[in-house]
Amino acid sequence: MHGDGGTVGSMRFGLFVPQGWRQDLTGIDPADQWEVMRSIARHADTAFAGEGLPGAAHAWESIWVYDHFHTVPEPVHEATHEAWSLVNAFAASTDRVRLGQMCTCMAYRNPAYLAKVATTADIVSGGRVEMGIGAGWYEHEWRAYGYGFPSAGERLKALEEGVDIMAQMWRTGAATLDGSVYQVDGALCYPQPLQHAAGDDTGPSIPLWIAGGGEKKTLRIAAQWAQYTNFGGDAETFKHKSEVLARHCTDLGRDFGTITRSGNFNVVIGETQADVEDRLRWVGEHYRKTVSEDAAEREVADLRGAPLTGTVEQVSERIAELRGLGLEYLIAYFPGIAYDRSGVELFEREVVPAFL
Repeated sequence: MHGDGGTVGSMRFGLFVPQGWRQDLTGIDPADQWEVMRSIARHADTAFAGEGLPGAAHAWESIWVYDHFHTVPEPVHEATHEAWSLVNAFAASTDRVRLGQMCTCMAYRNPAYLAKVATTADIVSGGRVEMGIGAGWYEHEWRAYGYGFPSAGERLKALEEGVDIMAQMWRTGAATLDGSVYQVDGALCYPQPLQHAAGDDTGPSIPLWIAGGGEKKTLRIAAQWAQYTNFGGDAETFKHKSEVLARHCTDLGRDFGTITRSGNFNVVIGETQADVEDRLRWVGEHYRKTVSEDAAEREVADLRGAPLTGTVEQVSERIAELRGLGLEYLIAYFPGIAYDRSGVELFEREVVPAFL
């Protein structure tokens, strides 16, 4: 055990599937984009860590998509496929991997409707859905889609009430709430989800991942409801957020050890530093096809400074440090995976086996 309550042990890994939001399907004909996404999902479904090693385990426990409508770093006329449509498509086209979104924006769909959507995906997948949920932040798409852009406090209140509604519907088959944001009166959810969330014996429930590092509200909501949290950053940031979460758990009487802490990380990996630089150069050239020079440069600079940009040895050392602080689940995004899988294959072969 460590001072922050973390336990050094095996880790689990998730893989983001490109869906266009981060310009990661640019240049691929729309008619071919589903096959690209499906093939990467199937790769995650079947790939082994350290392929060929005795007793090799599956590299990826889960696949993930983002819940956004407009591209980043600038809104452009490129594909951004809708998250829950993809979750159901992956549910029908994979066999093993779990299926998540990091993270669903509560206000984009009524929570009673969202609970129903997620339950259908759980049925289709045979009980493999994860519910990543958050308050939302991308103002441009909020306003473009007619949602306005409520204050942070209002968005967080919607998150709190919405999670309550979903949990009621999954665990009991019905929900009633007269909230300040949402009002439901006997909203039914039948069939109920197939799965029971780990550590939750109150009835069927899809695991809740409360995403975000807001210290006063988001992490408190997580302490109350979540089976998983999701906040990234470097080791210092992760340690601090973990300590805040632990204090909220103490205040609410929740066992901190029952919450799995996860983080999303961009991964730019190479066998040598020159390989890493080649990948970063490609990212810059790729973004310049669709966004401004300044935006492209910012993306490259952000990736260059990311914790998991580096050689196999550097990336492994940083993951080990985070694991020592209590990170149990790492969700990886590989820029360019739709065009070149060598980075993800290197990660599977040289990094993942040390942490399983």
